[in-house]
Amino acid sequence: MATPTPQTAAPGGLRERKKQRTRDALIRAALELFTEQGYEATTIDEIAEAVDVSQRTYFRYFANKEEVVFAVQEMVEARFLEELSARPASEAPLTALRSAVMVAWDDIGGAIESVIPVELHMRSYRMIESTPALVAVHLRRSSELEEQIARLIARREDLDVDTDPRPRVLVAAFSGVMRVAGKVWGEGQDCSVASIRELTKSYLDHIAPAIDDDWHTAGEADTR
Repeated sequence: MATPTPQTAAPGGLRERKKQRTRDALIRAALELFTEQGYEATTIDEIAEAVDVSQRTYFRYFANKEEVVFAVQEMVEARFLEELSARPASEAPLTALRSAVMVAWDDIGGAIESVIPVELHMRSYRMIESTPALVAVHLRRSSELEEQIARLIARREDLDVDTDPRPRVLVAAFSGVMRVAGKVWGEGQDCSVASIRELTKSYLDHIAPAIDDDWHTAGEADTR
């Protein structure tokens, strides 16, 4: 009988893990530098040097400084969109949005902490809010995300987002609450994921009675 040989990791798997570690290290180094000495004052060479890689290696992962600033936020948004897409069709639109946020926060904390400390995530949020060039980018990204969410909600409700304003109105209200909750969290002392989750839950609870409607029933009533 042949003696079994130990299983070894596939080279491709090792390469991917090494690439992920390098990417994560670049994100952490960049955010540490940005929050310590300012976004504008930090160069890509400094970020690369902090991770002991070349500038060329940096550009394999990020096209510019802007991309690395929003890398973790992009991960959080992707997790939210994934969860929203998976919500049951029977849920009312606001309920689906609220549930997606809560479920996403349940596991996104660990994902953030696998890349950067949550405390650094909070400091980065403050840095973005105080850097005019990044505020403009943040607003543009938020607008694009809102449109993506509105179209997703419209598909769930079998509505045409270009003729029915309700998906965009709902998402605008939802996004406004999320921005306020994020701002309050960013200005606070508790930088835990549990803190922002509870703060978000509390703020969303305040808008539910006002706009959590059965759209189809309301629409039928309007036509009678």
